[in-house]
Amino acid sequence: MLTYLIYTVKAILMAAAISGIVAGEVRLSGSKEQQRIISGGLAAGLLGALVVAVLRNHTNLIKTASLNSFIYSISLISFLALVLFLVLGAALKKKGIMEISQRIAAAFFLAALMVYDLPEVMMYPYKILLSEKTLFSTAYLMDMIGVLSGTVLSFLVYLAAKQCAERTGAKTIRVLMLLQMLLQEVIMVSGVFSVLLQNGTIRSNHTIFSFVVFVKNHNVWFLTASLLIAFLPAIGLLLRSVHVEEPYQNPAQHRKIIAKWRKNRRWAVSLLVFSLLGFLTVTVLDQINSREVTLSPVEEAQTDGENMIVPFEMVSDGHLHRFAYTAESGTQIRFIVIRKPNSQSYGIGLDACDICGEAGYYERDGQVVCKRCDVVMNISTIGFKGGCNPIVIPYEIKNSRIIIPISGLVEHEKKFRK
Repeated sequence: MLTYLIYTVKAILMAAAISGIVAGEVRLSGSKEQQRIISGGLAAGLLGALVVAVLRNHTNLIKTASLNSFIYSISLISFLALVLFLVLGAALKKKGIMEISQRIAAAFFLAALMVYDLPEVMMYPYKILLSEKTLFSTAYLMDMIGVLSGTVLSFLVYLAAKQCAERTGAKTIRVLMLLQMLLQEVIMVSGVFSVLLQNGTIRSNHTIFSFVVFVKNHNVWFLTASLLIAFLPAIGLLLRSVHVEEPYQNPAQHRKIIAKWRKNRRWAVSLLVFSLLGFLTVTVLDQINSREVTLSPVEEAQTDGENMIVPFEMVSDGHLHRFAYTAESGTQIRFIVIRKPNSQSYGIGLDACDICGEAGYYERDGQVVCKRCDVVMNISTIGFKGGCNPIVIPYEIKNSRIIIPISGLVEHEKKFRK
């Protein structure tokens, strides 16, 4: 349960905080039509995320690198368009068309955000079922409680952030909204560079590679910064509620003012509490839940001098298996094999990826996880390029055996040199 609670909060809490601030900003200063535009962006994003989750669970139609490239592009373009329309709106003082343009850009940004963050969480029920085999097992129930708890906590952060944003000055909340979006764009830009590095569009560059690895390994920092920005309206409401000096003409108006600020304080405290719970989940609970992972031992594969040979009977149990070839230099070049769920095919690749290097993968709760960045692999996509997937290596299937050319392993020897 704890593992999936942490996974879920890490995946969607930042999106919840950003969406809440954006929804609150348009509720504060936008018309009903503009609010519908933002709601449409959120709805489109949710629907798109559901479609992606279903396709990723049941087909191989989704190419992770291609989809991510599209999402990154939409997110970056919509953010830049939003900034441009805000600047033009302030300079030209034409509220009507500029405000509509701003909301459309924000709606596209939110839609891209939903499709980027939500599919992984939507896939959890099916992924958990593959490992537990039945809906009625205690383990399945506990894991699903973790997913639902993380989802509810993130929704509460969204709701409280929206309510606090509605009660803050329009200029202030707009600045905070842009800061949160900027944090998300740093993550998106690192994703763009990651894809470009993986497909060879740009040459390997130490600075770019270091930037990509830093962002990937410090996502919690960006989540924390996003929560701190979301805190600010809540803190402002609490400070303003200490000395309320709104004029009133009769006791009824006074009672109404007191009730309003009591409600403001409750929403502010709620945001602080829910955000703090989210922060503790991805820091303290994650630390408790994470233990030093020792990779499983390397199994002995057959060899004919030119190929590594893995018989099906060694790897047909659905668990992760690790093999290695020792090069002339003494370097051990590892590769993994796992039978794909509900399939006769196998996921095969190096025990390394282009982003995290030779850290390796391990099996946890029926899932394949990167040891360095803790990203959960979609087992169905192992053997395909993209994301933190294992580096693809050549192989062929013959006579119920997996045959991997040693030459295809040796060309990656430098990945495993200490």
